Amino acid sequence: QAQLVESGGDLVQPGGSLNLSCVALEFSFHHFYHVGWFRQAPGKEREGVSCIGSTDGSTYYAESVKGRFTISRDHAKNTVYLQMKGLKPEDTAVYYCAAEHEDIVTVQNMCTVDPPQHYWGQGTQVTVSS
Repeated sequence: QAQLVESGGDLVQPGGSLNLSCVALEFSFHHFYHVGWFRQAPGKEREGVSCIGSTDGSTYYAESVKGRFTISRDHAKNTVYLQMKGLKPEDTAVYYCAAEHEDIVTVQNMCTVDPPQHYWGQGTQVTVSS
């Protein structure tokens, strides 16, 4: 069964760093799928954090994370990463990885108005606290 598996979430102090990983199992998203990171904090709506294009490497970042987070993908490993630096308490949330076929949505729209419908991971908890 196709699934996305996130890892790397942890408790970190403000100003710290974390690296999240998302690997696709029984499912190959390396050529035709945009992949994105989304997060949901308690009592808040889910928001798109960063998304990366299927083949051209185009990226989108939410304003709140620009300059602090970097998304990347390794096609050979079928994995997408989110490098997070300068973490703030407001970054605390469950972070989800999701994928959508490139024919269905653009990278920016996937992160903003039209999130993936089919492929989602279970999430990894990121807590930023002193």
